[in-house]
Amino acid sequence: MTTAPAFESATYQAPGRDDISQAHARIAPRIHRTPILTSTSLNALAGARFFFKCENLQKTGSFKIRGAANAILSLSNEQAARGIVTQSSGNHGAAVACAAAWRGVPAYIVMPKNAPKVKIQAIEAYGGKITFCEPKVSSRNQTCDRVQAETGAHLVHPYDDDRIIAGQATAAKEFLEEIPDLDAIIAPVSGGGLLSGTCLGAQGIRKDIRIIGCEPAHADDAYRSLATGTLQSLESSDTIADGLRASLSPRTFAILRRHVDRILLVTEEEIISTARLVWERMKIIVEPSSAVALAPLLKPGVVKSLNLPPRTDGTPPKLGVIFSGGNVDLNALPWLP
Repeated sequence: MTTAPAFESATYQAPGRDDISQAHARIAPRIHRTPILTSTSLNALAGARFFFKCENLQKTGSFKIRGAANAILSLSNEQAARGIVTQSSGNHGAAVACAAAWRGVPAYIVMPKNAPKVKIQAIEAYGGKITFCEPKVSSRNQTCDRVQAETGAHLVHPYDDDRIIAGQATAAKEFLEEIPDLDAIIAPVSGGGLLSGTCLGAQGIRKDIRIIGCEPAHADDAYRSLATGTLQSLESSDTIADGLRASLSPRTFAILRRHVDRILLVTEEEIISTARLVWERMKIIVEPSSAVALAPLLKPGVVKSLNLPPRTDGTPPKLGVIFSGGNVDLNALPWLP
């Protein structure tokens, strides 16, 4: 019998700098080193200098391929032989289906039945076998357990897995390798895999860098978890940021409690208006979940309220923003009538 790690105790060791470097070496031949873009007009709106890590331009259209590739490529042939099973609102499922295809094994994806059509189509295009469930956390877990029992496939959880977190951490690692003097990195949070990885990947290089999470007010379990010091769950959510409807796990909560500075909340209206603004000003496609990482910073006074140390040259703060994905149904844009 095995004992689960005690995530809040010293016995649990989160992925370290060596783990992240090994993950990066493992996945680098397979993924894109995504570009970092800037926008003078968005800088002027916020009184900051933004640098955008464009994971919307990543393979499979999101950062998720980093963690999925690291987890699946590190499996033994015996572990991978029966295939991979996971649960996903879309982007992780596509990443798992893609990485499983690289290994030449099947991928079984459990998805809520209200998942965006574009994400369903992407999983099918990569060869994933989809089982739909009710749009509730309990239904996703139960259905995933059933599919795993039926297939014998190896579970690759979307965020409650150190291999996933180490893979996601490579985005922050690349960020600081190119822009080493960022004052803070901002990322969206759902289950916490990306934000946990961002903490570990960035602070493994620069201990003093601030890490800030952003979350829809309609799916605020991470905000409430850090505010109360107790892990909060969310059975379901109707936020337009469909990639941010999961809840933290004990593993990701433990990492965020140690490393994240704060969680900022945004309304549905702010998510939609920010996504449209990025499309208009930067001429790139980002999904609503990506816009969540920028939206709060555009509110008057928010950048100043972060209380970042003043820069020695007197210039505005340099803020790294991770655009997490760009998988959008072009026939159902949220600002269309």
